[in-house]
Amino acid sequence: MSLGAVVTTANPLNTAGEISRQIADSNPKLAFTTPDLAPKLAASAALSVVLTEDRTGSSDLGVCVVGKLNEMMEKEPSQKRVRDRVDQEETAMLLYSSGTTGRSKGVISSHRNLIAHMARYIAEPLEPNQTFLCTVPMFHTFGLLNYAMATVALGSTVVILRKFDLHEMMAAVEKYRATTLVLVPPILVAMINGSDLIKAKYDLTSLKAVRSGGAPLSKEVTESFLEKYPTVDIFQGYALTESNSSGASTDSVEESQRHGTVGLLSSGVEARIMDPDTGRVMGVNHMGELWLKGPAITKGYFSNEEATNETINSEGWFKTGDLCYIDDDGFLFIVDRLKELIKYKAYQVPPAELEALLFTHPEIVDAAVIPFPDKEVGEFPMAYVVRNTGSFLSEKSVMEFVATQVAPYKKIRKVAFVSSIPKNPSGKILRKDLIKLATSNSKL
Repeated sequence: MSLGAVVTTANPLNTAGEISRQIADSNPKLAFTTPDLAPKLAASAALSVVLTEDRTGSSDLGVCVVGKLNEMMEKEPSQKRVRDRVDQEETAMLLYSSGTTGRSKGVISSHRNLIAHMARYIAEPLEPNQTFLCTVPMFHTFGLLNYAMATVALGSTVVILRKFDLHEMMAAVEKYRATTLVLVPPILVAMINGSDLIKAKYDLTSLKAVRSGGAPLSKEVTESFLEKYPTVDIFQGYALTESNSSGASTDSVEESQRHGTVGLLSSGVEARIMDPDTGRVMGVNHMGELWLKGPAITKGYFSNEEATNETINSEGWFKTGDLCYIDDDGFLFIVDRLKELIKYKAYQVPPAELEALLFTHPEIVDAAVIPFPDKEVGEFPMAYVVRNTGSFLSEKSVMEFVATQVAPYKKIRKVAFVSSIPKNPSGKILRKDLIKLATSNSKL
């Protein structure tokens, strides 16, 4: 990036077709990848590839290999390195948003955006002598900006797992005496469900904090975690790819004890809560769409003027699409995605609220709630549930469990049991996939 090159990243789990679409959109000139993943680039014949690993038989991968990273690092430079002047407003990174509500779009991050991100950590320094164990992917803004840039730049130690495995993560905490885990909510749930085995098998005495992000963390999950791991503090944060890790966070034990909040606004960030129907600015403790503004906010979407204009207004306010409120003390609370609200008759039902309730059931490992279309009421809440091994929990039992704790219009009226809930790498539920599954099954 210091040379003026633009970096874009891709999920290694993406199909060749998905990667081809990203390549067609961003038009890269050079790709860095492993021999195992290189064949996914075969459709892009003009793309030059550098292999990050040297392996026998890696010469016939169907791609144009122009170098191997280990060989390049051993070579002496043949000429003086030329540093072009780079303007702060020029694009530095092009990260593709998760696409939970539509096709993935390239989010422009300028050099100025990244400088603002780093300035936040200088203004709000981390606790000294922390050893972070990072399990979040580096192709995602959460991992890339925080654990390939900020913590390293500030001199913290970061331990990176090659891939996520719950027991490998616990073993790494013990081996490297990690003090801080960086997780998404589904892993917290897995730690809760497996707490007896985990605490019996691993020495976690070094672990002091868990930082959670990528998806909302409910009060119920937070309280369950603290009950199982009473010596570990939970700090929650909120950000988007478009905000370059700026948003809000809980940064002290006192703040973290306000269960349900994602914290106070980050330094340099302004926020508004807007009525999505009237466009009126809302006061404290009133729900509406969260708008953000600040030096870390993206300039827009690459080669997509329509999406940029829909999301960022003329004054530079970014419309997050998240339903939120801010309390009297300035703490931000995330209720749900605005577009994911279930419209039951004239009522609005947040799926996240029902999911939090389902998590409190002792026989439920994971759950997701979606809108199910209905001619009479418009939509009603449907739950996808992952049961504990050996559980015979019934659809009726799930519906009755929720019905006793919510208003009538929030009742779950349909349940399906699945082996796992589809999620993206940051832990967000892929509701569009579940909606497609539910509606296709209803037509059979």
